[in-house]
Amino acid sequence: MPARDVRYAGPDRAPGSAMYELADAMRRAQAAMLDAAGDRPAGHPYRVAASGERWRLRAYGQGAGPPVLIVAAPIKRPDIWDLTPTRSVVGACLRGGLDVHLLAWAAPAPRDSGATLAAYADAGIGEAVAAVRRATGGRAPVLMGHSLGGTLAAIFAAAHADRLAGLVLLDAPLCFAPGSSRFRDALVAMAPRHPDSDGIVPGSLLSHLSALAAPETFVWARALDGLLHPEAHDLHTRIERWALAEVALPAPLLGEMLTALYREDRFCRGTLDLGGPTVGPAALRCPAFVVGNAADAVAPPQAIDPFVARMPGAQVRRIEIPGEPGVSLQHLVPLLGERAHAELWPEITAWIAARG
Repeated sequence: MPARDVRYAGPDRAPGSAMYELADAMRRAQAAMLDAAGDRPAGHPYRVAASGERWRLRAYGQGAGPPVLIVAAPIKRPDIWDLTPTRSVVGACLRGGLDVHLLAWAAPAPRDSGATLAAYADAGIGEAVAAVRRATGGRAPVLMGHSLGGTLAAIFAAAHADRLAGLVLLDAPLCFAPGSSRFRDALVAMAPRHPDSDGIVPGSLLSHLSALAAPETFVWARALDGLLHPEAHDLHTRIERWALAEVALPAPLLGEMLTALYREDRFCRGTLDLGGPTVGPAALRCPAFVVGNAADAVAPPQAIDPFVARMPGAQVRRIEIPGEPGVSLQHLVPLLGERAHAELWPEITAWIAARG
């Protein structure tokens, strides 16, 4: 079935969803085989400090610096933040003396019509922020997010800047106007215009759509990077293992993101409604550190800079980093690049420490 004809039909399943659910199971089995071979994420120890209906809060350590709350993207597992001992954002933040927390999203329930954009970007993050503040004596955290996790973090910050000490965004798409990225345009052309408001969408279906929307990014460049950089074999293997760990998305959340963000660009236009005042860039008034990567097709400068330009009340540190070889996907450079860990992360952790 062509991707543009996919429809999320019925309360639990979509046409073809059984095939994608089987693909999810097969990919998870492959990930388990890689785990057994020693390629599991080399994560730092943590404890689950709090939990909610749709989230779990990991606490990694009590540093002397300000608390940081990493918002994982709701697709894939959050292992990408702590993948190897030398390419770990969690590790970089801990070495910077920060008090590190991570918001990991729970697997969606089969029928959860309340799993909306507001439930994730407003209520879920808000509950986790409150839990971090309780655990740190009332200190406001710096919110940090990459990719779609950064988009959700920015939405929360626009609605509740007074609850945060700052915001760090890494290759996070913020503008979704036509032409902002080829990935956005292709995804909008293929995705269903009226997805159902219930059920779950298998992770393999989302991976398939991404590969169809940007094959040069998610297929060809990824394969070529592995061939040209055998010295990065260990990192590539761990990235592939992470990519295999599929996570389904609630259909209500996906439907709202496709409509409110990707099709109608409401966040950048300042018309996004989470059940209260509408939010947009003008409302995002906390200090922000915004990182982009011109080699990234998912969040190029055109998907970031128009939003930043409309943040007149915020102190914004906006930097552009170069692409790096050996990381499989250029979208992952801020999290896994060798140069990023040598140069970018000391600057980010120092900026966060100054917020304390």
